[in-house]
Amino acid sequence: MANSFLHNAFNRIVEARERQARRYVNSALLRLDDTSLAALGKSREELRREGASNFPL
Repeated sequence: MANSFLHNAFNRIVEARERQARRYVNSALLRLDDTSLAALGKSREELRREGASNFPL
């Protein structure tokens, strides 16, 4: 029982950090121009939909 609790807790922490990292990257990508975003296969609307957070650089 303790192993499953720790395993679940660890997985939730990892998932939360992945979401946080994704928001950080999206924020950085939103600073690029539209041509650069298109070259990466991304759009501003897509990045905004996924969420973005302003973290200090």
